[in-house]
Amino acid sequence: MQGTASAKDGRVDWVDYAKGFCIVMVVTMHSTLGVEAAAGHEGWMHYLVSFARPFRMPDFFMISGLFLANVIDRSWRTYLDRKVVHFAYFYLVWMTIQLAFKAPGLAAEHGVAGVVQLYFLSLIDPFGTLWFIYLLPVFFVFIKLTRRIPAPIIWLFGAALEISHLDTGWMVPDEFAARFIYVYSGYVFAPYLFSLAKSVQQTPLRGVAILLTWGFVNGYAVFAGYSQLPFISLVLGLVGAAAVIHFAALLSLMRACDPLRYCGEHSIVIYLAFFLPMAATRMLLLRTHFVTDIGTISVLVTAVGVIGSLCMYWTMRSSPLGFLYERPQFFRLEPKRVPALQPAE
Repeated sequence: MQGTASAKDGRVDWVDYAKGFCIVMVVTMHSTLGVEAAAGHEGWMHYLVSFARPFRMPDFFMISGLFLANVIDRSWRTYLDRKVVHFAYFYLVWMTIQLAFKAPGLAAEHGVAGVVQLYFLSLIDPFGTLWFIYLLPVFFVFIKLTRRIPAPIIWLFGAALEISHLDTGWMVPDEFAARFIYVYSGYVFAPYLFSLAKSVQQTPLRGVAILLTWGFVNGYAVFAGYSQLPFISLVLGLVGAAAVIHFAALLSLMRACDPLRYCGEHSIVIYLAFFLPMAATRMLLLRTHFVTDIGTISVLVTAVGVIGSLCMYWTMRSSPLGFLYERPQFFRLEPKRVPALQPAE
């Protein structure tokens, strides 16, 4: 696989830029919609959130499938340890934390029994913002189970699921149907996606022109009300994910956004913890009226969500609370080579 690798650890720079862009967009979406819901009206950031909707999660899932071919043929024990237990551990830890923070309000509305019921329900229906890492192991296991089936059959199956716009009211089947095609596309088309990034890096001006054209088409589809229609949503998701790869490949050439690359390297750290600083900042700004513009509040809440979650990580990773970000040895299915703890990344 081709790409610009970091001399430090062999990471592919454009992949980290893409992950950084996507995680910031995810925090932006939750921050903006949360502020708007609490304030009772929309701000100017709503337009950015709407523009990003067709490609925000498709690209995140596509990137998640890029390196799956490197491990899919390993033993089930190793595969389950790295692709299932790994994510299940962080889901359980942070789902418990999220629910603990929300428990007082939930108990006041539904009683203690309702909170306990919600906790156990969250084991089969993902809770809060953590549905992404809940679904990843489901995708990974399904792909390994079907890896002997010709790829075009599975790809068409995934495309049909996305086009169906399944709506059962349950997170797992609905999001599986909506997102599987993107994980699988990252898996089967990985060599082509890496070649695409290399091509963009070799001809950056053409890459900029393609991005501008895509931006116009994506924006028109969104604001004209077509982006969520069957077939169109699939096309916009796939093309939008490729556009993010274009954008990330260009950023990796300029070296102008290293903080974004750092966010990509630690995307799961941000994803796990951003809800805490996000919620606290939203409450503070809306109650104090220090800032009154809803769009500006959304930007500030986004920034604190990202930076605050990283600060939590820097503070806790070497403390007794390090288990929040690193999986301990006794939560593994196979012996751990050094170091003794597995990073969340």
